[in-house]
Amino acid sequence: MGAVSGIVAAVAGLASAQLAAAAGRPEASPVTAVGGAVVDLTPVAVREWAIRLFGTSDKLVLGLGILAVLAALAVGTGLLAVRHLPAALAVTGGFGLVGALAALSRPEASWRDALPSLVGALVSAGVLYLLVTAAGRPRPAGALQGRADSMDRRRFGRLVVAVLAASAGVGIGARRLGAHGSADATASRARFRLPRPTVPAPPVPAGADLRVPGLGPFLTPNQDFYRVDTALVVPRVDADTWRLRIHGEGVTRPLELDLRQLLARPVVEHDITLTCVSNEVGGPYAGNARWLGVRLGDLLREAGVRPPSQGGTADQLVARSVDGMTIGTPVEAVMDGRAALLAVGMNGRPLPFAHGFPVRMVVPGLYGYVSACKWLAELRLTTFAAYDAYWVRRSWAQQAVVKTQARIDTPRPYADLSPGRVAVAGVAWAQHRGIERVQVRVDGGPWQEARLGTADGVDTWRQWVWPWQATPGRHRLEVRATDGAGAVQTGVRTGTVPDGATGWHTVDVNVRALG
Repeated sequence: MGAVSGIVAAVAGLASAQLAAAAGRPEASPVTAVGGAVVDLTPVAVREWAIRLFGTSDKLVLGLGILAVLAALAVGTGLLAVRHLPAALAVTGGFGLVGALAALSRPEASWRDALPSLVGALVSAGVLYLLVTAAGRPRPAGALQGRADSMDRRRFGRLVVAVLAASAGVGIGARRLGAHGSADATASRARFRLPRPTVPAPPVPAGADLRVPGLGPFLTPNQDFYRVDTALVVPRVDADTWRLRIHGEGVTRPLELDLRQLLARPVVEHDITLTCVSNEVGGPYAGNARWLGVRLGDLLREAGVRPPSQGGTADQLVARSVDGMTIGTPVEAVMDGRAALLAVGMNGRPLPFAHGFPVRMVVPGLYGYVSACKWLAELRLTTFAAYDAYWVRRSWAQQAVVKTQARIDTPRPYADLSPGRVAVAGVAWAQHRGIERVQVRVDGGPWQEARLGTADGVDTWRQWVWPWQATPGRHRLEVRATDGAGAVQTGVRTGTVPDGATGWHTVDVNVRALG
């Protein structure tokens, strides 16, 4: 009964905390706050291992892990309560304090963010006290012992059912309140209509999509686009109340814009491939989309900003999201003429919430952690010497240009193939330099030229295919690319830290014997 008491008390406390968070900030709920703190404190090597192992499910795994630890702690606290109730109540209060401190440590936190964890701890302690006292204390052996214990168990069982029912009601209320709180954001996205681009992107050129079985489409569907960030709860921002502030060093005309004012400027469309710095060689964290937005360089010039090459004093643009994430981008890269955008559209639709609605940054040629701030709220001009953004404080490089990479998408690793003609195909990217050449080799033999899909500018990946006459046996396929500047992709293997992985993608396959 002590173990059950601990679990039920924890359920009641978490439900109450969720309700309190839904009434304030969802990010302040204990599981979310503690999860965010865990992400912040996790060593880079462990985080990269989690991304490799769990992919985009890493946040779900983290949340389940936190709940599993809470369940174990709840059982231990319940067992302690049977033997020493005051100590167990003190431990419960300690859990609430940990959650409150985690919530206060989050970016953009206020003192109110501590309340959900404290409310949850108070409710949990009260329920634990009621259940343990209802269970009763051990009695001396006697004729009435069995009957008394039976009465205690019935009273205990009724209380458990009542608390669980009440917790379920509170949980449903928290969900509805949270949904109501995000209803304005959902409605604003439903109402939002993408403006017609002043400079539309040309159609994807014929031959850019090779349509090889096993090779994904040239433009990645929104629902399939990779997502790597630290947001355990996806921010749902109301487009009608959204504001962007531009200020800082070298800004002579600070700006504060709402969405309507932002989109009063020329709107352009551009195809751009994004890549995450956590992408291992041959990894899935790259995607290509058609983005719609306002040129960021033009907006900075409107604010009076000059790039360092023209005497500007700021060399870093720090973007801050609504949840406090900071991303530092070189001012020179944003203002050198490339299609750096404040994007509102993705593949002809408003940005999905998971990809930054209503406004995000997209800068071709730079890894996402130094360019692709989602849920944008602020742009501040400063210097790299004066400020380290979130990931830089966690061992990543201040600046990181996307490295030339090629990937084999088909055949898959360890595929069992029939002998004869096999299409070896994939994608290669070197954003803002373009891809000029892709080569494939088998078992360390001579490099063979692959056929490239038609180029759609220098900011997107290129598909490629090479016809292989497969012979029986085990074989190793390797691929490398040459970018538009003539640089050949290096075969030296390095990890993702501090500025992106290098090496040739390798796939081992088996070709069945004839007959």
